[in-house]
This record gives sequence, C-alpha cells and structure tokens, in this order.
Amino acid sequence: MSLRGALPLLRRVPYSVFPAVFAISITAAFVAPALAQSADTHDSFASGFASSAQGITEDAMPAMAPAASGAGAAAGQSGGYGYHDHNWTSRLAFEGGAGFNAPIGNDTPYITWGGNFTAGGGLHLTKRLTGLIEFQFIDDKLPGAFVAAGGGQGGNAHIWSFTVDPVFDLFPKAKNSVYVTGGGGFYRKVTSFTDLECCDFYGYPVSVVASHFSSNQGGVNLGVGFTHKLGGIYGDGQTKVFAEARYLYLNTPAVGQTNGLGTTELIPVTFGLRF
Repeated sequence: MSLRGALPLLRRVPYSVFPAVFAISITAAFVAPALAQSADTHDSFASGFASSAQGITEDAMPAMAPAASGAGAAAGQSGGYGYHDHNWTSRLAFEGGAGFNAPIGNDTPYITWGGNFTAGGGLHLTKRLTGLIEFQFIDDKLPGAFVAAGGGQGGNAHIWSFTVDPVFDLFPKAKNSVYVTGGGGFYRKVTSFTDLECCDFYGYPVSVVASHFSSNQGGVNLGVGFTHKLGGIYGDGQTKVFAEARYLYLNTPAVGQTNGLGTTELIPVTFGLRF
C-alpha cells in the first residue's frame, strides 16, 4: 500500500483509540473500588473469625476448669478410704470417755454404784466397721451391809480390763448415727475392805486397806450407742461424741471361795469422744 493510500487509515486511528481508552478508564474506575471492597470484606471476615475463635476458647476455659477440677477430685477420692488422707494413718481410731455403772443380777448384795473410765485405740477397717482394743477401769462401792459383815468401815470393788471390741456403725454417712459393739477379754477384779486410821500430815484420818481378795478371769460385754459427728480435728467429719450403755458379765469365782463373790454383772454407761 502506498503512503497516499495509508493516509485515510491514519486519520481514523484517533477516532478508534480515544473511545477504547475511555472505555478502559471507565472500567478501571468501577472495578478497582470493587476489588478493594472485596479485599476489605475478606480481611474483616478473617478478623471476625479469629475473634470469635478466641472468644469461644476464653468462654470455654472457665467451664472446663471446674469440670477438670471435679474430675481430679473424683479421681483423688476413688479407690481411697474417704478420709482427708489415703495413707495408713488415716485409718487410726482413738476413743476416750467416762461414766457410771449400775449393778444387776445376783451380785447386787456385794457391789453397788460407781464410776468408770475407758480409753481405746485401733483401726477403721471400713466406713462401718472399726476394730478397737479397749482399757477400762471401774470403781464401785460396796453395800453397807456387806462392809459391816466383813468387819470393815468402808470398801470398794475395782475392775481392770483389756478387751477387743469391734464397733459397727449402722448409718456411717449420717450426722447422727447408732452403733452396736461388743467383745471380750481379760478382767481383774479386786474387792477391798478399808478402815480409818489416824492420821495424815494434816491430822485427818486416812483410809487404809484392812483386807482384800482378787480374781482374774475372762469376761464379755455387749452394747449399743449413739454418735453425733463434729467438724473433726482434721476437718474430715470423723470426730464424734458418743453415749453408750453395755451389759458386762464377769465369770468371777463362786460365793464361798476366798477370792470370789459369784459372777459379776454391771451396766456401764459411758460418754466420750471418738475419732
């Protein structure tokens, strides 16, 4: 094509380029804000999702903490004996108490009312069952007619014992409970007649033993008691006050023998503390 033939085409180029540039400019003007808005929307969505995830985590953690704590406590108690400590010392049991005694049976002419002291120790075998070894001292008076027949001015009957006595709690989870107990072991009974002699350092008459006789024998006891739980010295609620009454039978030598007055039967009533 000659230069003369190309001139008409060159004259038409501006009319074609300017509309194309204008169209491109208009398109860019609309597309650029749309792309920017799309990018902002994406960033906002990502930020919102991250905040939501963090909020869910923070909200869930307080709820999860007590659950984990409860699970840990349950795990700590499972398989244990239920006391504050799961070693052998938490199974130790102790008691102490005092009270009075009432005579019953055929020996009432030879013994009368008096007091008692009891102490014991052992193990909590289960929540219901406790095994105790008990020491008890009983101090009873002698009836006036019996003292006069023996030629004395006063007298007493002392009984020492070491016995094995399990205690079975009927309602171990209750604050107030009832238990049964009983056992047996070694008993020593000493019956003494006393006279008044003059005088002690301050000039008062003193009581001296004029004569006595004693016996060693086996005996048994059976009783029922009531307990009330306290807060416990370890905060475990295992400390209890108790009140109990037992039937006590001693196979002391028969009347007529030099060391006996027949079988001995008493009702010791004791109040004390057990843990």
